[in-house]
Amino acid sequence: MADVIKKATRESYGEALKELAAEYKDLVVLDADLAAATKTGVFKKACPERFFDCGIAEANMMGVAAGLASCGKIPFASTFAMFAAGRAFEIVRNSIGYPHLNVKIGATHAGISVGEDGATHQCNEDIALMRTIPGMTIINPCDDVEAKAAVRAALDFNGPVYMRFGRLAVPVINNAEEYKFELGKGVVMKDGSDLTIVATGLMVNEALEAAKLLEADGISARVVNIHTIKPLDKELICKCAKETGVIVTAEEHSIIGGLGSAVAEAVTECCPVPVVKVGVNDEFGHSGPAVDLLKEFGLCAENIANKAKEAVKLK
Repeated sequence: MADVIKKATRESYGEALKELAAEYKDLVVLDADLAAATKTGVFKKACPERFFDCGIAEANMMGVAAGLASCGKIPFASTFAMFAAGRAFEIVRNSIGYPHLNVKIGATHAGISVGEDGATHQCNEDIALMRTIPGMTIINPCDDVEAKAAVRAALDFNGPVYMRFGRLAVPVINNAEEYKFELGKGVVMKDGSDLTIVATGLMVNEALEAAKLLEADGISARVVNIHTIKPLDKELICKCAKETGVIVTAEEHSIIGGLGSAVAEAVTECCPVPVVKVGVNDEFGHSGPAVDLLKEFGLCAENIANKAKEAVKLK
């Protein structure tokens, strides 16, 4: 059996920018003194004249990106999620979101899997923050293939986009030759009839593994990958709600304001069914090895499976 290939989506981000540079002449990249970590250094080496290091001044970087966008460029403003969504929120809201400028935000090192950097850098609130900005598109890819496709989709889309990338190497579960990314459309990874597991980011692989555990116990789980959290694929979510009667959401983000909240809001309107959320509870993270932390906080296949067993009883 072939070994599972693992790769961090932050690496995919840097590689995609470099690969697309020749095709998109207006593509420029900004970073906040973290090019080695965000992997935009790959683009910098290839296109130094189109790379701008704004220093440790994330709010200013967002303002610079807004200015470049207003002049016809397609800027990718890159830094850690905690700084892109947290520290620079007001500038993103007022200088990018309000005028609906064509700025792409590449937010890396999101979630608990930042690991040893600890609670201050483990941004579990970024999706919630970005969801509140009118017109902001939010993409959270699950693997290398999807991350690269997401960067191209963001380039082709006219408007502000927030892209979430991880530090931890994760399994590549999509086939590059067959995969097709469609903005705002979820992907059914596995069919099932007893419940639907709706996952995003690195939790998609965990959801697929959870489905295998559930199958062994006679429970048929459908798995849906929601790579675009906003706009949410409400049509698919409501279809799943009607057909399986209960939904479990899985995300490496707070259970407040993220994917789980978005799904719950959607089914409340179209087909009220129980929605059980797997994510970071109302608490901060702490320093430790990423893989260990994911298990500790229940961001793993075993916990998804356990929550799913409880969820089916609510039907």
